[in-house]
Amino acid sequence: MALRHLLTTPLRALMTRLIAAWAEPRLIEPAPGALELESSLPVLYVLPRPAISDSWLLAALTRRHGLPLAGGRRRVGQVDVVTCLALPALRRRLWRHRPRAEAPFRPLIEQRLAEGGQEVQLVPVSIFWGRAPGKRFGFWRMVAADSWQFTGRLRRLLSVLVNRRSVEVHFGAPLRLGDLPGAGEEDARLTNRKAARLLRVHFRRVRTRVLGPDLSHRRTLIEGVARSPEVREVVEALAAEGRPSAERLQRRALRYGREIASNMTYQVLRFMDGLLRRLWNRLYDGVDVRGLERVKALAGDHTLVYVPCHRSHIDYLLLSYVLYHDGLMPPHIAAGRNLNMPLIGPLLRRGGAFFLRRTFRDNRLYAAVFNAYLHRLISRGHPLEYFIEGGRSRSGRMLPPRPGMLAMTLRSFLRSANEGHHQPLAFIPVHIGYERIIESASYQRELRGGKKRKESPLDLLRVCRQLRQPFGRVSVNVGEPLLLASFLDGEVGGDWRDLRETRPAWLDEVVPRLGETLCRRINAAAALNPINLVALALLATPHHAIETHLLERQLYLLAELQRRLPGAPHASLPPGTPAEWIDQALALGMVQCRAHPLGDIVLADASQSAQLGWYRNNVLHLFALAGLTAFAFRHQPDHNLDDLQELLAPGWPVLARELMIEPPVSLREALFAMLETLTELGLLARGETGWQRRMEPLDAGECLDLLSQLMQPSLERGYLLLTVLLDAGPGMLTPEALADRGRQLAERLALLSGRDAPEFFDTRLFVSLVESLEREGWLWRDEERLVYDEQLCEAASHSRRLFDPTLRHRLQLVTRQG
Repeated sequence: MALRHLLTTPLRALMTRLIAAWAEPRLIEPAPGALELESSLPVLYVLPRPAISDSWLLAALTRRHGLPLAGGRRRVGQVDVVTCLALPALRRRLWRHRPRAEAPFRPLIEQRLAEGGQEVQLVPVSIFWGRAPGKRFGFWRMVAADSWQFTGRLRRLLSVLVNRRSVEVHFGAPLRLGDLPGAGEEDARLTNRKAARLLRVHFRRVRTRVLGPDLSHRRTLIEGVARSPEVREVVEALAAEGRPSAERLQRRALRYGREIASNMTYQVLRFMDGLLRRLWNRLYDGVDVRGLERVKALAGDHTLVYVPCHRSHIDYLLLSYVLYHDGLMPPHIAAGRNLNMPLIGPLLRRGGAFFLRRTFRDNRLYAAVFNAYLHRLISRGHPLEYFIEGGRSRSGRMLPPRPGMLAMTLRSFLRSANEGHHQPLAFIPVHIGYERIIESASYQRELRGGKKRKESPLDLLRVCRQLRQPFGRVSVNVGEPLLLASFLDGEVGGDWRDLRETRPAWLDEVVPRLGETLCRRINAAAALNPINLVALALLATPHHAIETHLLERQLYLLAELQRRLPGAPHASLPPGTPAEWIDQALALGMVQCRAHPLGDIVLADASQSAQLGWYRNNVLHLFALAGLTAFAFRHQPDHNLDDLQELLAPGWPVLARELMIEPPVSLREALFAMLETLTELGLLARGETGWQRRMEPLDAGECLDLLSQLMQPSLERGYLLLTVLLDAGPGMLTPEALADRGRQLAERLALLSGRDAPEFFDTRLFVSLVESLEREGWLWRDEERLVYDEQLCEAASHSRRLFDPTLRHRLQLVTRQG
């Protein structure tokens, strides 16, 4: 034994140095300094299976990062043990007379039971040489990467040679020997088994998080979907109705399956990882990721459904890149069939995209195939991604959620619960914030009534032409995950767990509430950046021009409001100072600066102003209460808390729903906190009976007015809509007619006031406003006509006190002439 040790020690040292020089880990998680190891306790590392390459790499990493060494042996009490342990393989051997190997912790456990031995820290370590989701890749399957099938010696050797720059190392939380299940029991053999079982659960969870669930071959998956009971039922029903024969319908179902199904391949994931890394470095200055630890806490034992906001076509690629680069399995992405074009479509499909038609309500067979395919993905735990807004937001606002994919996900979850083999499902809201997007020009054209261009491979060439332009940074903020089971418990009670149907009566009511909750959580993770901060301040001025020193003051005010009284729990602020934010906006060409002897002026022309409106709308909701409170002081210079609450309470729920924010539990408490914060920032002063505008210094009043302008467009839309409704009388207008009439007046007001902002009279805003009034009980329908009572008249009359006489007169003039 001693001779063998003498011979292997130099070899181990040599191989450790060689593999340290060869391998370049792409990811080490968490950072070695964040392991929180107890320095007074011995540390032993545990690998999921015997692999000499992993032990050599681990020895090199621990030496490089100053961790307790993983190479060689050490003495723990009276036990001599190797510092890098491995769980034994579970596969059966051909030689049945040999006993199955047991976990290596038994000597330590026996010593602890006999002598109350020294405590030991076990650190589980998962090492991946590349990543393959587990399906057949021809030659690559043999050599390229780790998959769900543990590799043999030859494959591991080739994998080490091929994947030297694609190594991922995942450290688990240190586990003390005394914390193992059954540590106080006298049966060391049983405790040893429990310890091995606990660690295997941990390793499987990490493996699922990194590799995703086991994938079957695409052809096998499609054939299974086409022959599933729900698809066969539709085939038989259509055949019985005299449609094409069952054989032809079955072939059509297979064709639909091939049209829909993704074909995620390891080669493309690796290729896209390298391609996108170069793209982000060329197109953007960097990608800032926040909140990803919330995903990692759930990945491995939850089915994850990512629901990002939809701002750009880049969204499809960006989130997958971020997840892959941070050691998580990229999701299967629901994409519109319009993206299944030559060149682009096959690449997206192999990157994980599955394609769906915009509508398939009248195609029962297609709907059955798509539902069956989605259920296969969800029931097997594959991560998914889809955009609940349906399409990209041309106005920059969060669009109302579409119920389609949410309803299908919820039905699949209920079906899995009925079948008794489901795992928890979590929605992951994600806010993606850009300093500049590549679609700015097309969005402005479409908002002005231009027809949306059909996607084509030529779009890729247009993007390539823009690669030399600056686009700033991108922020990816992960919001608060929503556990679907807990959400259903709160909405419908625990009875849903005992249902034996996948289309319960409450489904149509719960799905919209689920969509609204997810939208609010996406908005709650909004990313403030230099561009949208400058847009908030600059567009609040009458002519979109402002002195540089006042702009810096307003940017400081907006940032301090977010720091002291955050508009959302997971929103983020950019680094730097207001002066640096202005320089960034100038560098990206979003604003201009005119030198002047009395002080420089920052301004935006008509084209820049229209673009800035999109970025302002990304984060406008974060300052809703601040802007509304400031607006109340424009016409009336002082308020007490009771009067202010009475003035703002009727319209606040409607405004909160328009901006998709979570209303505070107590509006009174929120208003008091806002008034105190504005006072601390020098915009208001405490009086004998309440709060009042500060007259000195002069810029305090101007900053308060700029803050109030943030909510003026929303309040003006509400004023126009209520004026149309009250002038027409109850029972005279349909919801569609009211929304269209309000939109026309808003367009007229924008033209008369010189406001070049097509998003101000976006039809969807007025449709949503009518729905909000109905939801809050101000309106209701009688034979598709809107009716109301005196309560709405009184509230509208009371809310008019918010507007100063000049603005009120201008709005009344527009409605009467219109």
